[in-house]
Amino acid sequence: MEKMIFEHCPNCTSTNVEFPNNVRFLCHDCGFVYYHNIAAAVVVVFRNQDKILFTIRNVEPDKGKLDLPGGFIDPNENAEQAACREVKEEMGLDIQPSQLRYVTTYPNNYLYKNVPYRTMDIFFECFLEDTHLKVNAEDEIQALKWISINQINLDEIGFVSVRNVITNHYKK
Repeated sequence: MEKMIFEHCPNCTSTNVEFPNNVRFLCHDCGFVYYHNIAAAVVVVFRNQDKILFTIRNVEPDKGKLDLPGGFIDPNENAEQAACREVKEEMGLDIQPSQLRYVTTYPNNYLYKNVPYRTMDIFFECFLEDTHLKVNAEDEIQALKWISINQINLDEIGFVSVRNVITNHYKK
């Protein structure tokens, strides 16, 4: 059984709680229930000819591993708006929702400060002519790296959802 993240009820402070599979937190004393639902995230696969643009993570989880630009969807934002905002924040690049092509979704696990978040990653593809891009969010990204599809090493990719999209949609 997984270690419980929360050991006290936030309502009554009881320790008579359970949180099976980190999905449904239940206090047996006061009846408090909290559902730890999935979070929605967006990911952009930038393409230029046979290359894909990867970021190198500068933060945990998976610091130093390959990733793709993206992040969590904010409240009152749709997926396309979130993708454009995240790309602007991370790379200073202005893209429009019309440039995004939906690819697929994959579930992912995101361990942040010992809290296991489950996400549903929504993947978009965007073709770029200009390959001279810069890191805007140096606290999050060490570097950008264009890699030919046939030279992508899946073991260097941090998140399972990114490995899945590369394996199932690009390395055929």
